[in-house]
Parts: sequence; structure tokens; C-alpha cells
Amino acid sequence: MFTRLRAIAHHLYPTVRAARMSTVHNSNAACCSIPPVKSDYTPKGSYKSYAGFSKVYVAGPEKPGKVALVCVYDIFGFKPQTQQGADILAQNLNVQILMPDFFEPEGPWPVDKFPPQTDEEKAKLQEFFGGTANPQKNVEKALNVAKALKEEGVTTVGIYGYCWGGKVTILAGSSATTPFSAAASVHPAMLNHGDVTDLVIPLGLYPSQDEPVDESKQILEIISKKPIADKSDYKLYDSFHGFAAARANLDDPENKKHYEDLYCRLVTFFSKALDIQVNQ
Repeated sequence: MFTRLRAIAHHLYPTVRAARMSTVHNSNAACCSIPPVKSDYTPKGSYKSYAGFSKVYVAGPEKPGKVALVCVYDIFGFKPQTQQGADILAQNLNVQILMPDFFEPEGPWPVDKFPPQTDEEKAKLQEFFGGTANPQKNVEKALNVAKALKEEGVTTVGIYGYCWGGKVTILAGSSATTPFSAAASVHPAMLNHGDVTDLVIPLGLYPSQDEPVDESKQILEIISKKPIADKSDYKLYDSFHGFAAARANLDDPENKKHYEDLYCRLVTFFSKALDIQVNQ
């Protein structure tokens, strides 16, 4: 009897272990399969340590003015296309933009292991979303950057992010004592309408065709009943998840068109939501 039970347990154990490994934190298939694209762009900004981070990309003025933005990159960390976006916003809005290395010290998801091929690699990617790139765990880090900026004299701080970072921005804007005044979420992963229930700042929501339409519709419905509705913005892009960050192929005319439109949209959104004079 005991021998038989041991044999059953022996066969069951791998199944249980596999079930533990396959916990799904991010169900966006495109996010978990579309690889980043190489770019020859040379970022115009610099790096510094700030607000507890060893490495922060700084775009725009060396010292912040009255308005600043915080950027939450996608799962590939510092990539030229993402930094190019920050450079575009900094130039057109004439504000300092800080892009912290949220994944330090572990580092971003390695490019050479994306997309994951084996079940084990796929499980490790989900573990990454549940650990290093867990949105909720990174909200406090984003809030601390905004608080540090305000201690420097910045009066108004906005935040925007991509992929997992798009969820971070919404959660940060929903914090009861959020220091942010506006948030934008670009092709967000793990999109959930419940995240905006307590949102108290204007939201720019810019999903791609790979994000769940029903979640976006429910988010818009909730926001339409809030005082922030007039300053919020939305556009569904006829493009793929990642078109505005590390996965952007700017040699492709269609991708470039959507990329440029998105950053123009962000300029307009933040200028209205944060009362910024746009550079002509």
C-alpha cells in the first residue's frame, strides 16, 4: 500500500511543481512573444543616480523646472527607441524626464532569451512578471521619484509607461496620496479596469490591437463618470504591442507613422493635463 502511495506521489510531484511554475501573471500573448528591435538611435540624454536608483536616464534640461515627467520603460529596460521617445517629449514639452532603472539590480529580461521557447523559459518569464517586473511592487519606487522631484521644487509631475510600466502608471495614479498630476499608459500589459476605480488624475490610454478591447471600454466608462474625464485621452492604435518602445521598428513606415503619432498625442495630452506650453 505504502509503496503504491509513494509511486503515485512520485508521479504527481512533477505535475504540482509544473503547476507552480506556470502561474500566469501576464496573459498578453503579444507582450510575451514579440521581440525587441535593434535601433541605431543615439540617446541625447545622460545618466545619474537619483531617488534610490543607481541609474536614471535623464532627458531634457539638466535641472528640472516646475514640471517634470517620470517614464517607466518596458520589460527590456533602457532601449534606444524608448529613450528616443523621452527625448522627443523633453524637447517638445521643455521638461526634464527621468527614466529610472526599475529592474536594478536584477536587470531587464534578457533579449537573447526572448521570446521564450521552452515551457521552462515561459515559466521564468511569468516569474519575472510576478517578481522583478511586478507592477504593484514597483509603484512605490515611482512614487518616490515624484516625491524627490517635488522636494527639489518641482510643482507638477506626470508619469507615463509602456507594457508592464503602463500598469504601473495607472496604479501610481490611483494611490490615495499620489504626487502625480497625470498618467499615460502606452500599449499596457495586464490591463484591468479595476485599476482605475480609485484613479484621481487624468489618464491618457493608448492601447494597441493586442490589448483587450473590453477592458479598455470598461476603463473609459469608469473615467467618463469622473471629474478627470475632460482632461483624459484615448486612442486605439492599429498596431502591435510594443510599437512605441523597444519593439518599435522605425525603418518600417507604418510603425514609424504610429510611433510619431503616439508621441504627438502624448505631447498634447500632457500639455493639456499639466498646463504646459508646447515648444513650436
